[in-house]
Amino acid sequence: MTETTVGIGGAAESTDMVLNIGPQHPSTHGVLRLRLVLDGERIVSAEPVVGYMHRGAEKLFEARDYRQIVMLANRHDWLSAFSNELGVVMAVERMLGMEVPERAVWMRTLLAELNRVLNHLMFLGSYPLELGGITPIFHAFREREELQAVMEEISGGRMHYMFNRVGGLKEDLPAGWLGRARAAIADVNTRMHVYDDLVRGNEIFRARTRGVGVLSAGAVHAYGVSGPIARASGVDFDLRRDEPYLAYGELQDVLKVVTRTEGDCLARFEVLLEQTHNALDLAVACLDRMAELAPGPINQRLPKVLKAPEGETYAWTENPLGINGYYLVSKGEKTPYRLKLRSASYNNIQALAVLLPGQLVADMVSILGSLFFVVGDIDK
Repeated sequence: MTETTVGIGGAAESTDMVLNIGPQHPSTHGVLRLRLVLDGERIVSAEPVVGYMHRGAEKLFEARDYRQIVMLANRHDWLSAFSNELGVVMAVERMLGMEVPERAVWMRTLLAELNRVLNHLMFLGSYPLELGGITPIFHAFREREELQAVMEEISGGRMHYMFNRVGGLKEDLPAGWLGRARAAIADVNTRMHVYDDLVRGNEIFRARTRGVGVLSAGAVHAYGVSGPIARASGVDFDLRRDEPYLAYGELQDVLKVVTRTEGDCLARFEVLLEQTHNALDLAVACLDRMAELAPGPINQRLPKVLKAPEGETYAWTENPLGINGYYLVSKGEKTPYRLKLRSASYNNIQALAVLLPGQLVADMVSILGSLFFVVGDIDK
C-alpha cells in the first residue's frame, strides 16, 4: 500500500496574505502606504506606513526667522493654509506678549472659517467620488471656486495665502471686499442642500458607510484623535468653544459643536457636513461684526529684526481637520530654537490600526476616506 500526499499550494487555506495599499492610492490624498495582513477578504491587521512626503519642516523652522517660518508652516495641510499660518503667528505673538488689533482679530476669524469651508468642501466632494459617485465633486469645486475667488482677491494666493503676519494681517481689505465676500457666502449657502440630498440621502452611500468603521470614544482618547472624527464618536470637544481664541468667545451663540455617537463612516461625514453649514453661519456673523467696527489698523508695526524673548509657549487651534499645536522654544534669537508641530492628521491616521482589523477589504476605502486626512499633514 503506497501513501500519497497531495499539496494544496503551500497550505493556502491557512496562510495570511500581506497586501500593500499604496504608497499611492486614490483615497489617500497624498502618498501613504498601508500594510494589511489579510485572511481571505477580511483584514487581520493594518499598519499605516508614513514618511514618504516628509520634508523636515520642523528642522527648517530653526534656520528661518519669525517672518519666514509662516511660509513653511502653511503648507503641511494644503487645504487649510490660512489656519496653519494662524497657529504659528499666535504662538509667536503669545511669546512676545503682543496684542493684535481688533479688526485683525475679527478678520482672522472670518478667514479661518472660510478656510474651514474650503477644506470641508473638498472632502464632501471627494469622499463620494472614492465610493463611486462622481457628481458631488463637480458641485464641490463650483462652491470652492466662489470662495476661492474672494480669498484670492484679498491675499493673492489660491492655496498658500500667506496673509497672516506676526501682529495681524498683511494688509487692509480691498474696497468693497466685505460685500463681495457676503455675496459669495450667500450663493454657496443656497446650494449646500445638494450634499444633504445628493449624498447623505443616497441609499447606496448610506449602505456603504452606515455601521462601517466604528471608532469608539475610548480609541479616540487613546490615539489623540481630534476634530470632526472625534466628535463623530461622541467626544464633545472643540477648542473654539472650550478654550476660545480669536473672536470665538463672542460667537458662542452662533457656534454649534456638532457631535454624533455612532462613530461610523456615515457619522463622520454628517459631522463634516453640518460643521460646514455652521462655518458659513460663523462667517456671516463675522461679516456683520466687521461692518460695525470703526476704521483702524490691521496689524502692528514690527522692528526690522524680530526677536522673541527667551522662553517657551504652546498655542493650539481648532483646524478644519482637528487640533493643531505649536510648541515654540526661544533662546532670544531671531529664529526659533525649536518649533514642534502637532498636526491633526498624524494622530487621526493612527486610528486605522484599530479601525481596519475585522473589516472587509471592500470597506477599506470607505473607512480610509472617512478619516478626512491630508498626507502632508501626517508627514509634515
